Amino acid sequence: MRPLVLAAIGTLLLVIAEITAFVLVAKAIGWPWAVLLGIATGFVGAMLLRREGMRAWRRFRAAVSEGRPPGAEVSDGLTGLLGAVLLLTPGFITDTAGLLLLLPPVRALARHGVRRATERRLSAAAAGDLFGPRFVRAQRADPPPAQPAAGDDGGTGGSVVEGEVVEGEIVDPHPRRP
Repeated sequence: MRPLVLAAIGTLLLVIAEITAFVLVAKAIGWPWAVLLGIATGFVGAMLLRREGMRAWRRFRAAVSEGRPPGAEVSDGLTGLLGAVLLLTPGFITDTAGLLLLLPPVRALARHGVRRATERRLSAAAAGDLFGPRFVRAQRADPPPAQPAAGDDGGTGGSVVEGEVVEGEIVDPHPRRP
């Protein structure tokens, strides 16, 4: 299916779920309290949207002025802004998701997810500029099998190198254009 169709179906399902949740909450605590709670979370969301936006902008500018990669600040700011927007959006399901995104453990998990998704969509050089160098875990493997004698490369035309073999990828951040 097309992304636009999926978004429309998802929005329709969310609206149905929000109406159902509102009716259930209203039956549990009363209609006036449910409406008041919905209005209050909207005001809280508006205040947090301003605060999170200003905070994200200040942290981004500080990272850029200090010469640090701003990716962590950007992903943290996006996560906080999304939490505030979800609180601003009417409905108890979106309010719950917004409140969860403002809790530090959930926010750290979401920030990590934003970083991973961004790194998958960008080139390695752009991701390195945005988030800084990547750190990977490496384990020592069993020693490589016996190497052919010097001068006998098994007919491959290459050279034999003694020592530890490390597999990796070299990324040139400034590739030469032909």
